This record gives sequence, structure tokens and C-alpha cells, in this order.
Amino acid sequence: MTTISPAGSKPAVTKNAAGERIYNFSAGPGCLPEAVLRQIQEDVFNIRGSGIGILEHSHRAKVYDRVLAEAFEDFRKISNLPSNYHVLFMTGGATSQNFLVPANLKPQDQTADYLTTGYWAEKSIEQAKIYGPVHEAYSSKDKMHSCIPTDAQIKYSANPAYVHMCSNNTIFGTEWHQLEGSKNTWRDRVPMTPAGVPIVCDMSSDIYSRPVDFTRYGMVYAGAQKNLGAAGTTVVVIRDDLAAKKVRELPGMLRYETFAKDESRPNTPPVFAIYVCGLVFKWILSQAEGSRHCLDVIHERNIRKAGLVYDLIDKSTFWKGCAEPNARSLMNLTFKTPSPELDEKFCKESAAAGLDGMKGHRSAGGMRASMYNAMPEAGCKALAEFMREFESKNG
Repeated sequence: MTTISPAGSKPAVTKNAAGERIYNFSAGPGCLPEAVLRQIQEDVFNIRGSGIGILEHSHRAKVYDRVLAEAFEDFRKISNLPSNYHVLFMTGGATSQNFLVPANLKPQDQTADYLTTGYWAEKSIEQAKIYGPVHEAYSSKDKMHSCIPTDAQIKYSANPAYVHMCSNNTIFGTEWHQLEGSKNTWRDRVPMTPAGVPIVCDMSSDIYSRPVDFTRYGMVYAGAQKNLGAAGTTVVVIRDDLAAKKVRELPGMLRYETFAKDESRPNTPPVFAIYVCGLVFKWILSQAEGSRHCLDVIHERNIRKAGLVYDLIDKSTFWKGCAEPNARSLMNLTFKTPSPELDEKFCKESAAAGLDGMKGHRSAGGMRASMYNAMPEAGCKALAEFMREFESKNG
């Protein structure tokens, strides 16, 4: 692939020595499936024989009509989403949903309950306070967000407008799930909430990494750049009654109802980002094996991938996992060596070995290996082998 640079400047991108792709363990934007990348290469030049690339097509053109319609259809097909839920493509990232959720769903004088289990959950509750009272029904901040609460540990307010949660803690490496018998039977977990109170879930970093029943939620949102596509769009799944809810006057572009009525294009949408999501949805569907559902196959693979590293950590006195074992994330694996100096050495040497993006978030330190759906098992095996070698040399 040729790197295009301004005249007289150095190339913007430096290839690795072999001129090949390396393993991208970045927390986001994360890696994309190779088949998707190959299709993008073709479609940027000429999509579907139109003679025009996807970056050049109008958001009202027939080609994009098809791209958008198929993206909606395929997303619904993956989870068998009921007809009383809308799928929206929005902008501003999951971060903008931190204020859009309370702006649309929380009356000024009614409380909303928040489960603070990570950095982004902290940011969510900060924005919600702009729209009146909020109640922190649980916080793991005093435990460095290393755990997920039991239902008994959560203390809800009397009449919340909704309960907000973040299903996967990208920075500290925890995830809402339950283990049934052994760690090879990880299942989705939704906390028990007061009757009739909808759950709003930030599912940015683990959406479609395992089977999901959207009917257990009133609303789900996810930045696309981790498991669903490229940076630039946020996928929102919202029940009809919540999309139509009006608790205050808002500009039209800040209302979920506006996007639901206008096919997510009340203005020019992020065409390319939505197009990439559509390709990823097709890739997810293609992972089905015989009668086995695509998400069952992907989930089993993700358990295997994470297990390669977690098993190594559990058998070692050199490595230390940051999350409690029963709360470990399948998507973002966090761990440390015996010292910050060795952490820094590991990050430097792993990058040189073609394992990129291993440095932990500045608020957590250590290492973080993000193993989103598109990360191949070969990459996880390479990481586990590198960790063994590093321990043998430095332990």
C-alpha cells in the first residue's frame, strides 16, 4: 500500500519491518475484520459498480439508501430485535449520550439512578446532574473499579426515571456477566431494577460480543469504534415509548424522536462510518456455523481468546490481574507486572514485537489488551506467548 504525503515531507505512516499488519490491541478505535478492510479498499474507489466511491456518494443517493437499509436490517437480524425498538445512527460518540439520555428521558424534578462501575460511568453521572437530581445506587470507585455489584449491593431510589449502567468497563477491565458453573459459561447479566423502570445501558465496548436480549433494556447505546465499525457514529437502540418521550423542550437535533422519524438522517449523517458498520454487521452474521447462531460462535471464541491470557495470569506469581476474577471483561484485559518499570518495559517490547496498543489507560496504569470481536485468536496466542517469554526473562 502506498503512503501519500505532502511534497517534501516524510511518510505519515511507518510500516513494520516485514511490511505486514500487526496485532492491534488498542481500546479504540479497535481492529476491524480483515474481510471488512478489503471490502472498504474496493468500495472507497467504486462501490457496487456505481462508478463512485462511498466517500463521495450523497446521503440521499440510491446507493446509500441501500447501504443504510441493509445496515438497519442486518443489525436487527443479528439480535432478532423486536419491531417496537428503533435503531438509530447518531454522532457525538457515546460521550454525547451522557447528556442526551437525561435530556430526553429525565424530568427535571425526577431522580435517575446510576451504577458507577468505571471511568465512563463516572462521566455519565456528572452530565446527568445538569438535569436535576441523580442518585448513585452503587459505586465501585473505592475499589478502583475492580468489581461488579451483586443485586443486594445496589440501593435504588424510590422512583427513578431510569437506571443507567455501563456493561463493560473499558479502562479497568470489568464486565457485567454471570458465571454458570464455570468460566466457560459466561452469560449476559442485567441487574434487578424496580418494576417498570427502564435500564439505559452504555454497551460501547462489548455490544455483540455475546448474545444480547435488547428487550431487557429500554435503551442501549454504543460508540461504533470498538466492536461495530469505525469512529464517527454511535448506534442507539431505543424502545418506541422512550424515543417519543418529551420531558422538556429540546432542539430537534437533540431528540431521539427526530432521528427515529428521519431514518437517522435529519441532516447529512456520517455516511462512511455507517457504511463500515453495515459491513461489520454482515461479517458478524457470517460467523454463524451451521445451526449455531453467529453471536454464540463469537461469544465462545471470545471466551477462548481471553482465556489464553487469564489462564496464564492465574498460574503465575509474576502477573497480576486488575479485575476481580468473577468480574473480568472478555473485551478489555487489564494486568500488571511486579513494578511500573517492568510495565513500561513490557509495553515497549511488545510494541516492537508487533503487539500494539498495550499500554493501560493513564488513570489505571499497567497494561490493557483489548480483544474485540475482530481480534483473531492468533493475536491472542501471540500475546500469551510473548507474556510467557517476558516473564521468563524478567521474573
